[in-house]
Amino acid sequence: MFAKQIGIDLGTANVIVYVRGKGIVLTEPSVVALVQDEDTRSPRIVAVGEEARLMIGRTPGGITALKPMRDGVIADYVITEHLLRHFINKIAGRVRLFQPELMISVPSGVTSVERRAVKDAAIRAGARSALLIEEPLAAAIGANIPISGPSGNLIIGIGGGTAEIAVISLGGIVVSRSVRFAGNKLDEAITSFIRRRYNLMIGERTAEDVKIQIGSALPMDPELTMEVRGRDLIAGLPRTITVGSNEITEAMEPVLQQIVNAVKGVLEETPPELASDVIDKGMVLTGGGALLRNMDKLLTQVTGVACYVAENPLYCVAKGTGLALEHLDFFRRSLVLAH
Repeated sequence: MFAKQIGIDLGTANVIVYVRGKGIVLTEPSVVALVQDEDTRSPRIVAVGEEARLMIGRTPGGITALKPMRDGVIADYVITEHLLRHFINKIAGRVRLFQPELMISVPSGVTSVERRAVKDAAIRAGARSALLIEEPLAAAIGANIPISGPSGNLIIGIGGGTAEIAVISLGGIVVSRSVRFAGNKLDEAITSFIRRRYNLMIGERTAEDVKIQIGSALPMDPELTMEVRGRDLIAGLPRTITVGSNEITEAMEPVLQQIVNAVKGVLEETPPELASDVIDKGMVLTGGGALLRNMDKLLTQVTGVACYVAENPLYCVAKGTGLALEHLDFFRRSLVLAH
């Protein structure tokens, strides 16, 4: 019986876990609900993951639902450690002979301090060892792109906190950009648009629902519509409105523009030989943001380079972390080692 090998996509919105030999075993929101303990005056965890996500915006006074990851990096170290421990216990069991080996994805733009924080949190949460891999590399491995060859591949990963764009060749990142404009910023843009246009206050879960149900990166014909409920800012009472997908496209436009500019920036910096490979093969879109309607079409339209959505884009990074751990000798050169 060997130690379990676990790959973790520690995202701003979701934690996705891959176990060697089993594949993806767990997808849960990166949310922790805390309550202030009366005796010790220190916070006590009451729920993690989906159970905690359902509490966002609905908690009574004593309970707070927090997201310990912000913009792809750890914002609250202690709570991230609890989050990791919860998922490790869930998969490897509370009583175990061997501590698991972990491979965790980090955004390509993180500092050495941020890397160290992820590594330390994983070790303290009960891992025997923790290796880190940059998200674009993990996404490329998970999307079955042959990254070890001398040919260039452009990968775009749009998550909850960051959008990562990278050109990969010979198992390493040649050019990359990481922008903190992604899924969460799209939700915020929808919230403020509905507040401005309709004087209606909606919660972050409602904004996310609107994005998923009717959001599109390009105007649609015929348009999709949806009823949205919130609190009227003038009367202070609950109210229901109907919004159309083209209004949501307009709301998201400034954030999408930032992602588009980052993709253009990477294409401009790509060496000519690799740029011709990218034109031949096209760009691959991964992450939850790849599920936004017409995102691939928008990128194809503005860059002139074909863009494809990877198979199961949401799971590419988690799958890549697991595969990199399974074939460690092969991918060792590509890993970011936190010193």
